[in-house]
Amino acid sequence: MKVFFRSIHLYLSLASGLVIGLVCLTGAALVFEKEFQAALYPERYKVEAGATRVPLEQLVAEVQQQVPGAQVTSVKVYDDPTRTVELSYAKKEAKQKTGGNAGAPGKEKGKGGHGKKGRGSQAFLNPYTGQITGMSEGRMPFFDTMFSLHRWLLLDDLGKLIVGCSTFLFLFIILTGLILWWPKQMKMLKQRLTLKWNTGWKRINHDLHLVIGFYTALFLFIFAFTGLAWSFAWFNDGIYTLTGTENIRPEPPKSSVQEAGKTISFDEAFAVAKAQLPGGEYYTLNKPAEVEDAFTVTTISKNAVHERASDQLFLDQYTGHKIGQQLYADRNLGQRVRATFYPVHVGSIAGMPGRIIAFLSCIAGFTFPITGLILWINRLKKNRKKARKKVYAREAV
Repeated sequence: MKVFFRSIHLYLSLASGLVIGLVCLTGAALVFEKEFQAALYPERYKVEAGATRVPLEQLVAEVQQQVPGAQVTSVKVYDDPTRTVELSYAKKEAKQKTGGNAGAPGKEKGKGGHGKKGRGSQAFLNPYTGQITGMSEGRMPFFDTMFSLHRWLLLDDLGKLIVGCSTFLFLFIILTGLILWWPKQMKMLKQRLTLKWNTGWKRINHDLHLVIGFYTALFLFIFAFTGLAWSFAWFNDGIYTLTGTENIRPEPPKSSVQEAGKTISFDEAFAVAKAQLPGGEYYTLNKPAEVEDAFTVTTISKNAVHERASDQLFLDQYTGHKIGQQLYADRNLGQRVRATFYPVHVGSIAGMPGRIIAFLSCIAGFTFPITGLILWINRLKKNRKKARKKVYAREAV
């Protein structure tokens, strides 16, 4: 029976191994993107806490003064007193429609939640002095390339399909690998769980494939399984079918246009948001794009179950009155399950330990096509030697 599973494991690996290795490698590169950015540009994210914060509108004015034609679309304020305030903006000539429900969880831009052109322009400001500490025109080119390779191999829809199919095959590769790993006798279990470094390179390669494969199999299976939600619409829809729910979010409420006049400021919206949804780790204030749109505030509670468990508040852009909210707790089962896929996929649902596991598992996943190919080549050589010996034995007789 193991011969059958070995054949399945081998041929599926040969068909998808290159893509799987690339997806794992790029996935590992993306795990600590935020930390890398913070280490490379610390001035963008950290400041010395002061006694008095300047108004948000003063920060907006500073950006508009430094960047002619800048239209600030959102402001992100952290509860951490040592964090900068992040302003997202578009230049007037390239302004696109944002706001409204732009910050809604589950509303993805482009493919998989990130636009192909990055995350837009951002300015980072010291909330105590009002000075700009850094500027960003989008995702770093390196991480933008890693993300595009990870999701669609730089090939748009065709690449997305290839990644999805390879990921689907990877699930069967992992399952057949576990069957092949399972020892015939329990006394061999210790051998299958231990790396032996004091042997020849062939044995080390064998152990790297089998032993490391066993320890990372569960994690890689989970990461691959959750990744399918971004590759196939049928898989994403299946989440709601299995939970007996629908992927329908209520439309955001509208502002009272009949009272149109001066709109509320970011400071006023922030004050209302903190009063209505206290204890947020951060607040993202999205400026309405149209005269009837609501001022949208997205926040994550400090006690949130994961980074996608966000709440939203809708304010009348003219009066500042609360006109609606969409809390994570009010989402249906399917929406809550789907929201967990990203934090599970990147390991962040378990905090820093989970992300370390994700990183190490992805590195291991990158090596498996290599060590597996070496195992196959060595087995072919071994079989050829056996065949030659049989021929020599017949000729000797």
